[in-house]
Amino acid sequence: MNFFRNLFTPKFPSIDANTYKEQYFKKNNHVLIDVRTPGEFKGGHIPGAKNIPLDKLSQQLNKVPKNRPVIVVCQSGNRSRSACNALINAGYENVTNFSGGTIRWRMGGNTVE
Repeated sequence: MNFFRNLFTPKFPSIDANTYKEQYFKKNNHVLIDVRTPGEFKGGHIPGAKNIPLDKLSQQLNKVPKNRPVIVVCQSGNRSRSACNALINAGYENVTNFSGGTIRWRMGGNTVE
């Protein structure tokens, strides 16, 4: 049973919008990577987020520091999970998925840029 549990257990933690706001928002202790398309990003993103689209992530890893916590966000949490896996596979250790994405962020009444 442990084999299957380990097989399907993510290799990274997740946080929700409330936890992000309480523990990270407006603090310079992490990097927030938004893996949505440039058009989606321009339509509104969490303040302080850096846009690196999922399909460009592997070519732009040099823009993601390894010495700071990395939080990855998308619209709903699906692309960010894929990006977290890619970062873990590239040797990043402190990677967190922003579950619920910008949808949950906006639903909580939080501002976007």
